[in-house]
Amino acid sequence: MLMPKRVKRRKQFRGSMKGKALRGNTITYGDFGLVATEPCWIKSNQIEAARIAMTRYIKRGGKVWIKIFPDKPVTAKPAETRMGSGKGALEYWVAVVKPGRVMFELAGVPDDVAHEALRLAMHKLPCKCKIVSRADLEGGDNSEN
Repeated sequence: MLMPKRVKRRKQFRGSMKGKALRGNTITYGDFGLVATEPCWIKSNQIEAARIAMTRYIKRGGKVWIKIFPDKPVTAKPAETRMGSGKGALEYWVAVVKPGRVMFELAGVPDDVAHEALRLAMHKLPCKCKIVSRADLEGGDNSEN
C-alpha cells in the first residue's frame, strides 16, 4: 500500500475539499485518463485495488501511471470510547482528490481495452469519475498539429 516514508507531523486537520483541481488536471504521460468529477478522499487500498484491476485486464501490457499519492493521515478513535482524551490513533492514509483531477493514466493499449480497464478501475473508487482521452482534455484540436 502507498504511504509516505516519513512525515513532519503524525496527525493533520481534516481540511476542506472545496474548489476544482488546479494541478494534475491534464493528461501528461498516457493516452487515456480517469478524471474525478466530485471531491473525495481516496484511501491507499482503493488506489491499489484500482491499479490491480487495470493491470490484470490489460494483461500487464501497456503502461499505467498513478498520479495521486495518499499523503494525508486519517485518525479514528476505537469503538465505544467516551469523548475527550485526545485525538485518535492513525488509521489509514488518503489522497485528497478534487473535481478535474486526473488520477490514473494509461498508454500502449488499444482504445477499447483502455476504456474497459479504466471502467473496471472506476468501480473500485469511492467517487464519480469519467474516462477521457488526451484529445478530450485538450479540446480536440490535435487534428491541426
